[in-house]
Amino acid sequence: MQSCSKTSFDAQYQRLLQHLTLKGLQPKTIDAYSRAMRRVGAFFDHQIDDLSAAQLTDYFSQLRLSHSWQTLKLDLYGLKFYYQHVLQKPWVAPGLVKPPKVKHLPNILTIAQLQQIIAATRVLSYRVFFFTLYSLGLRLGEGLRLQLSDIDAERQRVHIRNAKGNKDRLVPLPQVTLDLLRRFWRTHRNPILLFPNRHGGLKGACSAKTPLDRGGIQITLGKVALACGVKKRSRLTVCAIALPPI
Repeated sequence: MQSCSKTSFDAQYQRLLQHLTLKGLQPKTIDAYSRAMRRVGAFFDHQIDDLSAAQLTDYFSQLRLSHSWQTLKLDLYGLKFYYQHVLQKPWVAPGLVKPPKVKHLPNILTIAQLQQIIAATRVLSYRVFFFTLYSLGLRLGEGLRLQLSDIDAERQRVHIRNAKGNKDRLVPLPQVTLDLLRRFWRTHRNPILLFPNRHGGLKGACSAKTPLDRGGIQITLGKVALACGVKKRSRLTVCAIALPPI
């Protein structure tokens, strides 16, 4: 019985991925919704097509004990998407999850702290990546998606594609950042990506098809910030400031 349920679940999971892709959702959203389905499937022994309001209440109550409100929201949205688009059933528990409204001010590092973190980053690709994000005011995902064709050196601007809300935008390109990116590109010469992954070393970077690993970047930033004695929760956010030369 359990094997049959798992087989059915796997088939429905693939259908969910198809619908998520066809609806044009961002990769980050697809990952969050598919992860939600896997987590719910594990909780209910892969039998999730006829969950009651009581079962969902138990699930989200248990989830709240170990996860953030953001995770609850994503699991809720992922499940609702699954019911509406894959199963084509109405959602059985409207209004079940309602996170408290809390506004947090971002922890903005000082110029000196940013200079210290970038100077202390020993891996060249990460160091250049941090500098580029801060000098252009980009989000983490936007920086990872940068390609050579996005750089308009003549007009000194960068085309940011598929940004928040699936919108493109143009940002100014400082000369110091352009010069740095040119020097960095000569170390890997990837024909498409500005920041190719480092799995195969410099030789592998030349032909890499994927960018730097998101998790590796976040872990590195945390370690460098800790080593520098920065107590604030360092985030790769928008900061238009002067940065040290690389």
